[in-house]
Amino acid sequence: MNLPLSARIAWRYLRAKKSHSAVGAITAVSVCGIAVATAAIICVLSVFNGFRSLIAERIDSLTPDVIVTPAKGKVFANGDSLAEVIRNVPGVEIATPTILDNALAVCNGRETPVSIKGVTKKEYSKITALNSMIIDSIALPAAPSVDSDAEDIFEDDRDRATLIAVGTSARLNAFPGNSLLLFAPRREGKVNLANPAASFLRDSLIVTGVYQSNQADYDENRIVVDIDIARDIFLYDEEASAVEVKGRDGITSTELAEKIAASLNGGETSGAYVVKDRLRQQEMNFRMISIEKWVTFLLLFFILVIASFNIISSLSMLVIDKERSISTLNSLGMSKGKIASIFRWESIFVSLTGGAAGLAIGLLLCWLQQNFGFIKLQGDPSQLVVQSYPVMIDPLDILITFIPLILIAFVTALITGNFAKSRIG
Repeated sequence: MNLPLSARIAWRYLRAKKSHSAVGAITAVSVCGIAVATAAIICVLSVFNGFRSLIAERIDSLTPDVIVTPAKGKVFANGDSLAEVIRNVPGVEIATPTILDNALAVCNGRETPVSIKGVTKKEYSKITALNSMIIDSIALPAAPSVDSDAEDIFEDDRDRATLIAVGTSARLNAFPGNSLLLFAPRREGKVNLANPAASFLRDSLIVTGVYQSNQADYDENRIVVDIDIARDIFLYDEEASAVEVKGRDGITSTELAEKIAASLNGGETSGAYVVKDRLRQQEMNFRMISIEKWVTFLLLFFILVIASFNIISSLSMLVIDKERSISTLNSLGMSKGKIASIFRWESIFVSLTGGAAGLAIGLLLCWLQQNFGFIKLQGDPSQLVVQSYPVMIDPLDILITFIPLILIAFVTALITGNFAKSRIG
């Protein structure tokens, strides 16, 4: 190694057998402490990356490439014509208006608040993977007209056909073939206290399928109906809560959102429209994961700082252990600054050795978990989306992990060097 003389002496001290076993033991503990903390940081950050990647994969199922929503209010006044405008944007394959609003559902003597999603069935089936999520484990009542084929349930041509989420099915005890009553408050007019029921609109639907997406937002209380039914229930004409867009092959969700935003209002959130790509539609989930990730990183960073105290202790003892060698070097003409730099280098070597070992251990553990899934998630395996903790290694996390290691090496080097300088007579 083409290193300065002080660095070569420091490297020799690191590898040499210490005259006092306590010095060697504390040095070993220092290296191990840094290694364990570094490995923990790499593993924890990789697990959070894995969960983020898992969410990104799951949102592809029921999340459109791009969604356009009103900047103010609940609905567009011209949802159908807006969808037509968006269809003409380069890169857009499908643009369909949707309605989302709340109502009360009643079935089999049970009732629950539900979120009604009104869609154009054929277009919505192409934008999302809802058809593939229809579960076939629910026994159908004797209803010959109901097709039990999961691929065809959503394509049922009957006007009153509807899909319900697994959470809605559980609350209402509703299964394919059951009749479902919906009650929605009138948006206009006054409440008739003598006849409160007159203040609600009522409609009857037939449950043709139950879906499960393994996403709480979609599985809890959602009902998917034809958009014309939703408009009838909520007294809409051409209004729409959103326009959902599917892009052509070869264009990313972000690029498509930028094109649509520029076409509609010259800016992503300016004007009357808000345009969001896939990731921005799940912004809250990703933000929470990022917050948890970096809070955990800070906690592990403090553990790394505490582990670095051992470096100062071990190197201080090393200075005392090498007092005779220090006196000899001083007598041979080495300056105090040069002697102090020996122990500065020693501190850097200890920190980087521990960091490199921890990095190797952390990457190895992540690789093993990624390929073999040794650490399992708690719970019923049949109800879990994944059986083991997901892991994804991000090179940027490795770089971020080394930043505190370099800071620790710099600070401990200064403290140890000053202590060594003070011991020179």
